[in-house]
Amino acid sequence: MKFYKSRNTSRWIIIFASFFIISLILWNTYDFFKIFKNEERIKMNLWEKAQKKVNNASETTDLELPLQILSNNSIPVMVVENDSVINTVHIDEEIVKDKQKKNAFLNSLKNQNEPIKIEYAPGKFQKLYYGNSALLNKLKYYPIALLLIIVLFVGLVYNFYRSTKIATQNKLWAGMAKETAHQIGTPLSSLIGWVELLKTEKIDKTITVEIERDIERLKTITDRFSKIGSEPKLENKDIIEETLQSYDYLQSRFSKQVAFSFEAPQKPIVVSMNPTLHSWTIENLVKNAIDAMKGKGELLVSIEEEGENVKIKVSDTGKGIPKKQFKNVFEPGYTTKQRGWGLGLSLTKRIVEEYHKGTIKVLNSEIGKGTTMQINLKKNV
Repeated sequence: MKFYKSRNTSRWIIIFASFFIISLILWNTYDFFKIFKNEERIKMNLWEKAQKKVNNASETTDLELPLQILSNNSIPVMVVENDSVINTVHIDEEIVKDKQKKNAFLNSLKNQNEPIKIEYAPGKFQKLYYGNSALLNKLKYYPIALLLIIVLFVGLVYNFYRSTKIATQNKLWAGMAKETAHQIGTPLSSLIGWVELLKTEKIDKTITVEIERDIERLKTITDRFSKIGSEPKLENKDIIEETLQSYDYLQSRFSKQVAFSFEAPQKPIVVSMNPTLHSWTIENLVKNAIDAMKGKGELLVSIEEEGENVKIKVSDTGKGIPKKQFKNVFEPGYTTKQRGWGLGLSLTKRIVEEYHKGTIKVLNSEIGKGTTMQINLKKNV
């Protein structure tokens, strides 16, 4: 507990320190902006004096310094007299030639800085409008660029933190699954012993056969949970035979109100797979389909070859899925059932894509008509 509090305190210290540093950078940037803006104002005052000197020059006036000041300035300038632009400096010719663009540019200069009055003759004035230099504009937008970088950095840190948290949760769930498998093993061994004892008694053999089938089922479930979080062993198996085994078991366990059907080529299709996890995948898809039909309807499991791939489709006549939810159905926690955990399809996606290097998707779905889920796996050619 103390460690958690200490870590939490350290995290907040880092956050506040980061905000302090960011605020300091932004404040310094704004301070530099004001300093440069004042310096540009001083430059423009010098430019105004140089312009005035040129305007009032005689043949004997030395104009070397004023002309140098006027030529070395990189700030966009417009000189206006009686609402008419009489001179422009460092402004594109395209703007100067177009009256509409020139007026628009003049309005933008008016918004950037206060004009400087030039008295070129007693009682006669011109107004000097100027904009920010390229350097000042860069400095002006620097804080925005900095904030965008900070937002990106925060986003990366958040994603890293979230990924780490998810990875920790996955390890926890994997550990719980393995522990569950371990705990089931003890009563399961006891049940096997009781079945052997029942066989010596004079009871109906079909009872012990059914119990043994359920015990085998428990063994399969235990094996599934024990494989979570570890790399499963893949074997070259006939995908049709393995799928049919799961199909037959599920068909015998559900109501006759569900009309089961199975379609597949009349030849083996070998795929590199883990039989235990594959049966879990088929079971999840079939159970979801039956839930969508509320235990009544038609269910089709079909297998098709397509080049180097094999496609397994599970179709139902249930309530359907809205198109915008096609991807969400595979997210952990997504469920439409009141008592569901929303882990079935998420786990199925992980088995198919991470362990078997295949893909799974909602192939098609219509509200009130049904849904088809499709698994795509590579054949072992």
